[in-house]
Amino acid sequence: MELAEFLAPLGQITVSRFFGGAGLSIDKLQFAFVIKGTLYLRVDERSRPAFEARGCQPFRYATKEKTVTVGSYYEVPAEIADEPDALLDWVSRLRRGALS
Repeated sequence: MELAEFLAPLGQITVSRFFGGAGLSIDKLQFAFVIKGTLYLRVDERSRPAFEARGCQPFRYATKEKTVTVGSYYEVPAEIADEPDALLDWVSRLRRGALS
């Protein structure tokens, strides 16, 4: 996966199946996944407001009965996803926050 190679400066990226897409992990800690061409990053209470301030949405999927929202993963802001250096910085900052 090209994205895993790009994010390699952060550590050894492992790619696995996740929700019908690809999960991305560093040191056995999943921090992101890609599904249907959209990158979602794991958020916590400290990082969620930065995503919401940019109008990003949490991951959602539909079942026969309802739509399920997975509030621990938010789509990456378009302006970040389209700029490789900004994406690397964004993921790096989120990862540091998750580990502190």
